[in-house]
Amino acid sequence: MNEEELLQRAVEEREKLFKRYEQGRDGGAEIDPWEDPGFEVYHTTDRYGFIHDQRLPTKIDIHEAKKLQIEVERQKKWIKMLKNWGSPGVSPEKLHSRVYKGIPDSLRSIVWCKLLNVEESKNSNAGIYTNMYQLARQYSTDARQIDSDVNRQFREHLHYRERYSIKQQQLFNVLTSYAMYNSEVGYCQGMSGLAGVLLMYMNEEDAFWALHILLTDPKYAMHGYYKEGFPKLTRFLAHHDKILTKFLPKLKKHFDKNGLDAMLYSLKWFFICFVERVPFNLCLRVWDIYLLDGERIITAMAYTILKLHKRNLLRLNDMDAIVNFIQVKLHKDFLIEDDIVIQNLEKSIEELKRAKLYTPSPPQKDEIPSRPFGVFKKPTLDKIVGIRTDKFSEKERQTNQLVVLTSDIARDNAEKDETYECQTNDSVGHTGTDISDFSSVTSSRVSLSSNCSVEDTRL
Repeated sequence: MNEEELLQRAVEEREKLFKRYEQGRDGGAEIDPWEDPGFEVYHTTDRYGFIHDQRLPTKIDIHEAKKLQIEVERQKKWIKMLKNWGSPGVSPEKLHSRVYKGIPDSLRSIVWCKLLNVEESKNSNAGIYTNMYQLARQYSTDARQIDSDVNRQFREHLHYRERYSIKQQQLFNVLTSYAMYNSEVGYCQGMSGLAGVLLMYMNEEDAFWALHILLTDPKYAMHGYYKEGFPKLTRFLAHHDKILTKFLPKLKKHFDKNGLDAMLYSLKWFFICFVERVPFNLCLRVWDIYLLDGERIITAMAYTILKLHKRNLLRLNDMDAIVNFIQVKLHKDFLIEDDIVIQNLEKSIEELKRAKLYTPSPPQKDEIPSRPFGVFKKPTLDKIVGIRTDKFSEKERQTNQLVVLTSDIARDNAEKDETYECQTNDSVGHTGTDISDFSSVTSSRVSLSSNCSVEDTRL
């Protein structure tokens, strides 16, 4: 195909995608059977809208009923506090205490918007969201990837399950529009989970501005996670390793021995604040605290998870088994009550503060947005027609090399320690362990692809 034909095909494909989302489920939408799996709504949907494989109990147990009653009582206090929001009557201490106890789900939408100051951003940028959507409709080069991810995001949730449902439409609109607004980041797959949660509690435009605040406000600064080369991820993984070395040295050595780099189990912790890595009810509690206190909560919660499950993790002597426990089993059942987890999170924060490890090192220049927002630049031919580069950028090569080097050094050190321990045990008459037991340890290898595909790195 010549250049003109390629451009025409890209225009037609983009037009077809946007029309599908604009029409939604009406207008004879083409939907494959696998895209609309059947489900028993009244028997399997929990209070957050997630659908479960097994029927939920017909009666609420006593413990759950008590929790709901406490939430109702707290709701009254929150309503009173919201009326006085911003006044001296709502002290930082009171707000802290109530957020850590959990925001009532019925008020989460209002409180999240206030914590993020969404209304101010929206009012000071009137008309921008509509303009970005119109630009996306004409020039988006990310629509194909976003369409694919929208169809996979939260498919077990009532509002996202149906193809071209209202929430799928909104998620597609927010992501394609934001890719135009923040051209330095564009679109990265982890962003679909971030925007997907926001849309569970906000309307379309509010979610757009909330997403922008999470990426660009210094309190959260998620821009550095999604930018080419993932500079903030590198910095936070290094800080995470410092915390493990200081407070959980035995577990850190265990991970190193099994060739387990933090990147292999923690990406969704950092990229989307524990979405799909802990049960959703606990995830919401963490999000409440994250929106209040900012980025430092991520490393504190990461430490808390490993601290609480240290014994279970030390029993697992295989990299895949450890990753499966952290990523899959804890998502299904965290094994510990939410309130106890949050209490331990507060204790972790105090521990980290005393050790001066609560706050990571300052952000590097390449983490901070450098391009103006909302300034349109016509995409190149390669981007329009979807030609992918086979080469890694320099930043991506550096990130990849750093991950591999860190993993290799940790593994080698762990093997040396084991060799020393075996020799020591043999010298004092103990049976010891054959060093060949450790020769099969697998070194982690992570390649960060140029299209910023987080899923490909076992997010």
